[in-house]
Amino acid sequence: MADSSAKPIIELKNVKKVYGKDIVGLQDVNLTINQGEFVVIVGLSGAGKSTLLRSINRLIDISDGDILINGESITKAKGKELRMLRRNIGMIFQSFNLVKRSSVLRNVLTGRVGYYPTWKSSLNLFTKEDKQRAYDALKQVDLADKVYARADELSGGQQQRVAIARVLTQDPAIILADEPTASLDPQTSKRVMEDLKMLNEKHGMTVVINLHSVQLAREFGQRVIGVREGKIIYDGKMSDTSEATFDQIYSGGDQDE
Repeated sequence: MADSSAKPIIELKNVKKVYGKDIVGLQDVNLTINQGEFVVIVGLSGAGKSTLLRSINRLIDISDGDILINGESITKAKGKELRMLRRNIGMIFQSFNLVKRSSVLRNVLTGRVGYYPTWKSSLNLFTKEDKQRAYDALKQVDLADKVYARADELSGGQQQRVAIARVLTQDPAIILADEPTASLDPQTSKRVMEDLKMLNEKHGMTVVINLHSVQLAREFGQRVIGVREGKIIYDGKMSDTSEATFDQIYSGGDQDE
């Protein structure tokens, strides 16, 4: 599926994840994602989508195999090397992961934490340039008027767009989004997806996103990866992916993830 002229940015090599003694999260996953792609991962709950996504930035450790980010192993990285690799990977969660009692600006500025010593970021000693960067990011998601509002005063869709502004402020090469529209209504979901598309097209960020909605996957994804029982069972261009293929991806067990 990968374009031979493109540069691989994420590579999974024989990746396996086992929980406990015998619960298999991923089995022998081989996957290459190239710079600048917009990749949608689909499958039933429990198929391994979240495990796959969270293994890429080592939110969970894999049991076997290797994962490379820009040619460097994040699986083997420690200390400063791991921090540097993670700085280049933005994460957007279903639950927004905002500090609810903090201002929108303060939440967006946490995207810059990886660029500061801990004592500076904990004391909120961000530069004027980074505060401007955070404000500019909020403008791009149409939330500049909410800069001093508390995060918990915003709607769910606005909170997710704050999370997108935070990632934009971080300026990573890769964005991983784990069911970012799952708790949002259809109209708001579309707006969030349009913002993620903006990060991909305007800023050149590689986007890898788990989605439940086949409709959103079809509308926004360039490439679709189907996961079932911890295996990749389909990998193709969205334009070549038939309704029957989606049906095949979703046929199977339905245990919770």
